[in-house]
Amino acid sequence: MNLDNCPRCGRLFAKNFRDVCPACIKDIDKEYELCTTYLRENKGAIITELSEATGVSIRQITKFVREGRISLVNAPNMSYPCEVCGTLIRDNHICDNCRARLQKDANKLKSTFASKPDDGKTYERT
Repeated sequence: MNLDNCPRCGRLFAKNFRDVCPACIKDIDKEYELCTTYLRENKGAIITELSEATGVSIRQITKFVREGRISLVNAPNMSYPCEVCGTLIRDNHICDNCRARLQKDANKLKSTFASKPDDGKTYERT
């Protein structure tokens, strides 16, 4: 039996398919119901409005969206924060600006390593 502490409440539980304890799963499902009920009645709501009205954290609402439990198709004004800068987005995990900056940094790093002369040392990946 695989035991773990619930990251949400700290209780010890038998870890099966979920990463949180059964009590927190029930709480999360209640939060989901609150969100979907509010969105059915307020289709134009934005994430901060949804969070304030339901008491569900923006982080949890974002998780519902990423899991596909809350569809952005039926919520035209709904968006969630970029994981890097917090800019509101409607798809992926990071915004276009952060993605471009990440790509630029990766290309710069790649060219830096490509331009260094080979000193005969080998490095192992860890």
